[in-house]
Amino acid sequence: MSRTKKITLGISAAALAVGAGLGVAGMASATTTPTPAPSASSSAPTDGTTTTGIGGGRGGHSHGGERGGLGGVEASELATKLGVDEAKVTAALKTFREAHRPAARPAEGTKQDRSALKAELAKSLASSLGIDEAKVTAALTELRSTEQADHAAALKTKLDKAVSVGTLTQAEADAVTKAVEKGVIGGGGR
Repeated sequence: MSRTKKITLGISAAALAVGAGLGVAGMASATTTPTPAPSASSSAPTDGTTTTGIGGGRGGHSHGGERGGLGGVEASELATKLGVDEAKVTAALKTFREAHRPAARPAEGTKQDRSALKAELAKSLASSLGIDEAKVTAALTELRSTEQADHAAALKTKLDKAVSVGTLTQAEADAVTKAVEKGVIGGGGR
């Protein structure tokens, strides 16, 4: 087998592995399970905080590549950024999700206008929370940027490890990184 074919095969395998890993993680975290009431011995927070994400608390990657469809921002983080009660943010997010839940699955090959949805989210939250829309937009943007940086750092760590143990070459790891950044796999390039 020629060197070019080997490299191409290696990059393809790495891309599939990363894509499959992200897909499995997204599917695993997409299932909603009822949260049991915390007991005195549980490890649940006792300060009343929740982790309801903007995308429905899914925490995984949707087909569009964004956590939970809207950046995966946690209600507690957003509440802190906006200086409002977490329960109010959680309720506002729930209302927004319910109002924007699609009645049917989108047709194959169609993409949702994410920028319009994000703008609607900021407007809805601003209205529900009585906060300036620009402040909500800035908070959402900052939280999304942090989440994206965390994702990129985690991917780099995983790829660096794969290179160090010989699973991938540096060129293959670089190709995977570039593919993620360009949105070819893993939902990067947001």
